[in-house]
Amino acid sequence: MLRAAACLVACLALPAAAETSAVPARVVSINLCTDQLAMMLAGPDQLISVSELASDPLASSMPEEAAGYVQNRGGAEQVFLLKPDLVLAGTYTARASVDLLRRLGVRVEQVEPVTSLAGVSIQIRQVAAAMGREAEGEALVAEFEAALAALASDLPPGEPPDQALVPAALYYPNGYTTGKGTLSDDVLAHTGFSNIGASAGVTGGGILPMELLVMAEPALVVTSKPYPGASRSEEILSHPALTQLKGRVGVVAFSDADWICGTPHILRAVAAMRAARLSAGGVATAQPEGAGE
Repeated sequence: MLRAAACLVACLALPAAAETSAVPARVVSINLCTDQLAMMLAGPDQLISVSELASDPLASSMPEEAAGYVQNRGGAEQVFLLKPDLVLAGTYTARASVDLLRRLGVRVEQVEPVTSLAGVSIQIRQVAAAMGREAEGEALVAEFEAALAALASDLPPGEPPDQALVPAALYYPNGYTTGKGTLSDDVLAHTGFSNIGASAGVTGGGILPMELLVMAEPALVVTSKPYPGASRSEEILSHPALTQLKGRVGVVAFSDADWICGTPHILRAVAAMRAARLSAGGVATAQPEGAGE
């Protein structure tokens, strides 16, 4: 019985494996970032399912669009029953599911987290190529790069590298910050800020002690919108020392969604930080589109 079942599963998987060179007609995404790129690039009826996170407005930049797709939890059984000929995943997404789907003959394309603004174009092209939507990918890259260049070209004279960078801190629940080698760090550098987390020696993500944050005297604090309900991890954001600091400097409270993934939606974060940089001579308070909703 076990051998017969294994043979049946292998036979069911063969058609998916045989079509790896064809344009995939049934695409499933099980990663928040590939969800959004797939929704932006897919042809009619090509994308059949996205992850549950795609509908979370605090995590996804496209929750309304995601509502039109079947939601998945990333489990191999659920995904396999959708009969995909392409699954889009991240390099850290549901590794057990990815391994099992590949053993079943399903084509899985994994994309790495984007760590720079330049990496956005690379990832768009990767996902577009996997989906057989190269022309649409190039059009999206051109649109993204033109918008990014426009934001940079609109900066006034004296901006970096001619002018010193303005110190900013990325500070989240549990004292978490992002430092060198991250997309957030590149957004700060692109808009005329230095990253206090990076200056403190943080590479990737890590904890920034409150004492270091206060002593660094940032001109701007970038934080996140609180999740509904109480959370011990968020208590640090109401610490008296941080409250006092926020009273002296600019505070940008972002919806995390636009900062998480290397998609064209990162432009909203760039635009908001650029606006904050232009106001950095005094107390800069900026709310990006959607942050106050």
